[in-house]
Amino acid sequence: MAYFKYQNKSVFYEEFGKGEPLIFLHGNTASSKMSELLIPLYADNFRCILIDFLGYGQSDRVENFSPDMWYDEALQTIALIEHLQCGKVSLIGTSGGAWAAVNAALERPNLFRVVIADSFDGRTLNENFSANLLSERKKAKEDTQSRQFYEWCQGADWEKIVDLDTEALLKCAEKKRPLFHKPLEELKTPILFMGSKEDESCRNNMEEEYKEMASMLSQSSVYLFPNGSHPALFSNAEEAATLIKKFINPSFP
Repeated sequence: MAYFKYQNKSVFYEEFGKGEPLIFLHGNTASSKMSELLIPLYADNFRCILIDFLGYGQSDRVENFSPDMWYDEALQTIALIEHLQCGKVSLIGTSGGAWAAVNAALERPNLFRVVIADSFDGRTLNENFSANLLSERKKAKEDTQSRQFYEWCQGADWEKIVDLDTEALLKCAEKKRPLFHKPLEELKTPILFMGSKEDESCRNNMEEEYKEMASMLSQSSVYLFPNGSHPALFSNAEEAATLIKKFINPSFP
């Protein structure tokens, strides 16, 4: 078990495989436990690095999450790379982790080779975000499988973590906080916007949003799987791994 310090707290990370570094950023209420399931698809080609953001998984707990959590998580990602001194990395962020990934690349473009932003709403939260979030979290707490997922990711204190996460997201939506801390047009890192057309957790016009974002950037691609639930990185795991490997290195077979 490995940790690094961020704002005097311990942040957990774990490594698998060998090769050029590839960091996985988890989404809200998830943890690195989820990304562990994908490691067999990537570890033969990459040094896979997983992180539990502060307040989640095996990292130190926090009293509350910032409404700007995806920017703070970007800074944690940068701190991890500086701790590892591993040179340029490729970065996969899924769901909430996608905003963290884009913010990290905007903040420190010199650290990143490529970014994969998977299954997120894009430049703004969808118009029904808060109502959908409250409904989703209420149902999840009442569902045995969802409760087991939360506990598997977070541990015995999962309910408090989920509540703090919900509170921060509602504040973010209410105050209409900027999801990117710099203009997206400033992004210089090649980026792949990836998702699923059947994803009910993201905006209905996700494909349109991704294409509009891509049109603002000189090095960008968009791919939406025709099928699959949220997030696409997991529901289309094998196909996504092939797509991502090719995006990182076009010479991959």
